[in-house]
Amino acid sequence: MGHAVRPRRSVLYMPGSNARALEKAQGLPADALILDLEDAVAPDAKEAARAQVVEAAGSGAYGKRAVAIRTNGLDTPWGEDDIAAAAGSGADAVLLPKVENAAMVGQAEAIMAANGAPDDQVIWCMMETPLGILHAEAIAGASPRLDCLVMGTSDLAKDLHAAHTPERLPMLTSLGLCLLAARAHGIAIVDGVHLNLEDNEGLATACRQGAELGFDGKTLIHPRQIEAANQIFGPAEHEVAEAYAIIAAFEDAQAQGKGVVVVDGKLIENLHVEGAQRLIALADAIAEMEGAAS
Repeated sequence: MGHAVRPRRSVLYMPGSNARALEKAQGLPADALILDLEDAVAPDAKEAARAQVVEAAGSGAYGKRAVAIRTNGLDTPWGEDDIAAAAGSGADAVLLPKVENAAMVGQAEAIMAANGAPDDQVIWCMMETPLGILHAEAIAGASPRLDCLVMGTSDLAKDLHAAHTPERLPMLTSLGLCLLAARAHGIAIVDGVHLNLEDNEGLATACRQGAELGFDGKTLIHPRQIEAANQIFGPAEHEVAEAYAIIAAFEDAQAQGKGVVVVDGKLIENLHVEGAQRLIALADAIAEMEGAAS
């Protein structure tokens, strides 16, 4: 299965049991939405939330935003039915919680296939336990349907007995291992949430750190966090202009038989051209999505 360039700067969790929140999400400028049946839903509301989320995912009301349904785990009474329902819901992705090995992905994939999941419905995996982090490479390569790893840093910090610090030093090993696994298998990866809604500076710092590490975007817990994530993980105008200049200069040099290209004092090689092409494709995908939403 090919993985098209798709913006994931801002990936917002929405509680599956809250009909008003699901409706409000239709007008939010997030790149992707996670309609949550797991942590955000009380046990006695799970089945009603499932029906509500399936209806929302199939409504077509979210435009070009990616819509994922986070299911309950397969070790719970609701997990298998969640995956079966998500398979026929029209959602773009099924997000599996607390994935710890490749077999868990295979089990979910089999349930999806048995329930008529279309070929282009993908799997996302929550990476939020120590065992899952240690098996990140195997998980990332577990299925052609697997499209994205989602860091669950809150649960991970709890299991590691680690502190939440501004620099997130306790998280760097786990973030790095998952990032390596995702890039080795050509899939996307989004960073964990920032829990303090009043800490705008801390959110911006975490977004910049995630972008510098190489993440595609950040998971969010409130709409007020969308703007910062979109700005920091999205290509700036000057970066897009520079990308076009790099491609043009490289193509011109090749046409003239030159082996060395210099743009604004920087030596340009093919690897820089590939990066420039990726950035332009992302900018184009963002413009298309935002144009469709306006």
